[in-house]
Amino acid sequence: MSNSIRNLSGFNFFRRFRSIEERLGLSAFAVLSLFVMSQPLFAHDFKVGDLTIDHPWSRATPAGAKVAAGYFVVKNAGSTPDRLVSVSSEISGKGEIHEMSVDDKGVMTMRGVPDGVEIPAGGETALAPGSYHLMFMDLKSPAKEGEKFKGTLVFEKAGSVDVEFAVEAMGGGHQGGGHENHGG
Repeated sequence: MSNSIRNLSGFNFFRRFRSIEERLGLSAFAVLSLFVMSQPLFAHDFKVGDLTIDHPWSRATPAGAKVAAGYFVVKNAGSTPDRLVSVSSEISGKGEIHEMSVDDKGVMTMRGVPDGVEIPAGGETALAPGSYHLMFMDLKSPAKEGEKFKGTLVFEKAGSVDVEFAVEAMGGGHQGGGHENHGG
């Protein structure tokens, strides 16, 4: 085998870097490059107009559950506010926007928000456990951990966008938040 062919092999390529630091640096650079290039594969964002919907998610539901909740952060890069006005999903017969609050006596209340939720210009609104959230009612099928289900969000100005809700483990800080008796 000629020297030029041997110099093209991967092993001889690393021999050009004499010190262990050079070899480690090159290896770290290669791994970091792979990580950066793979980020779009892990992204779970959706765009419509000036809005970005970041990581829509839900919790797994127990057997027999009739409701599930949905969460995400919506960012508005535009110069005018917008408003989330409705939601639907493939796993439910009905979708609504809700708000949970606790009064000064510690009493938790949950109510529908028929006028929707505003997303301020140049700002963001979080739909999160214990705050604004989506309710998927009359479940047709359970939300299963590790799976995704499709939904549609409708905004007053930006229009509608199809998203996927990633289903995460049951439990955590919200623990269903009293949705079991929350009908509609």
